[in-house]
Amino acid sequence: MSNHEPGSPGWPQSGGYPPPGMGNASVPGSNPAHNPRWLGHVREGNFRPAPGNAAGPPSPLVPATPAPIQVRGAIWPLLALGGVLALASLVIVVPFLLSNTGVAGFAVGFVASLAPLAAVLFAVKVIDRWEPEPKRLLWFSFSWGAAVSIAGTLLIQPLFAAFAPRSSEEAFLAFMATVEAPIVEEVTKSLGLLLLLFAARKYFDGPVDGIVFAFTIAGGFAFTENILYFGRGIAESENSGGDFVRIFILRGIMSPFAHAIFTGTTGLIMGLAARGWHPARSVVAFFVGLIPAMILHNRWNSMGEDFLTQYILVQVPVFLLAAAGIVGLLLAERRLTRQRLLEYAGAGWFTPMEVDMLATGAGRRWATEWARRRGRGAQMREFIRTATDLACTRQRILGGRDVAAHQNDEARQLAVLAQLRAAVVA
Repeated sequence: MSNHEPGSPGWPQSGGYPPPGMGNASVPGSNPAHNPRWLGHVREGNFRPAPGNAAGPPSPLVPATPAPIQVRGAIWPLLALGGVLALASLVIVVPFLLSNTGVAGFAVGFVASLAPLAAVLFAVKVIDRWEPEPKRLLWFSFSWGAAVSIAGTLLIQPLFAAFAPRSSEEAFLAFMATVEAPIVEEVTKSLGLLLLLFAARKYFDGPVDGIVFAFTIAGGFAFTENILYFGRGIAESENSGGDFVRIFILRGIMSPFAHAIFTGTTGLIMGLAARGWHPARSVVAFFVGLIPAMILHNRWNSMGEDFLTQYILVQVPVFLLAAAGIVGLLLAERRLTRQRLLEYAGAGWFTPMEVDMLATGAGRRWATEWARRRGRGAQMREFIRTATDLACTRQRILGGRDVAAHQNDEARQLAVLAQLRAAVVA
């Protein structure tokens, strides 16, 4: 890799801006009709040209360490509510776990549950890499799944148990596994998504965001549930070692993503609805999204003696389909980033070469490595992150919701980008 300098052919150029007033018309693909057809669709009446950069290329006159962008939106009330609910839920959840597993079983179950949790959180990290969500909201999501949704499930279960068939123990357990669990668990998990959608909607504005939050909530839920199953396998079995291995293979190796896929369908549908924000539409999306989540959950819990056959013929294809769908969403998200940044390029904020750099993983890695060699790696990473945030802000503006607030975010992000550009090339 050559060590290019600013202005050389290999460096994303900072000059060459079109004159003010040239607007977006000069950029291929910036017409609303050429927008991505589904993920970033913009109604013609909502389209607004990107603000022009009348000053042209900024001079590198600011300090090398610019001020970071301020947190967008007041999410502290949501975090405070989540913390209180999580602590209150632990009063219910921890005694329940200990009473079913004992101290030794709880300890073994806790440690063993970290393995499938790590797999889910690694998937979240990969999915969330392009436009990372605030860690505060991911902690809220995990706490909701691991504590609040578990406590809610424990409180609601007795209501379903009262109506469960009592003709036999087998009929009772089948009802609780195939009816109660899919309904109650998916509702309690997805209520966290609904809270996020209303209280942190600047961050929950697309299907990828919905999947990230849903996977994190589901990962937390499965973590606590696994402590119960693993710990109970130790505490209640005469062959504790053998039963523990069997349960770990089933839950820790064969199905670490089961809950994530169930709840992920709800997050996906809610995220699609969030593209065109409307409170009533979001509530409808919550209920619609619960349907496939409950069906998938029911089918998983309904697998019986022919478990292995159904697992291979049904569950494995479902997992592969989910993985392919997520890859498709991530590619669409990158295309949308390119589209929105091209519109800013037409207004004089980027060159097409810079857009190519910012809209591809390879381009980002190359630019970061180039800047790192010059001692500007942190500034380049912040430049890339802010440009991605800017593209998302523009999508919100073109979506027609909270336009004035998002235009304020846009102006702040453009100012910070100018500082970061100067810091990188200084």
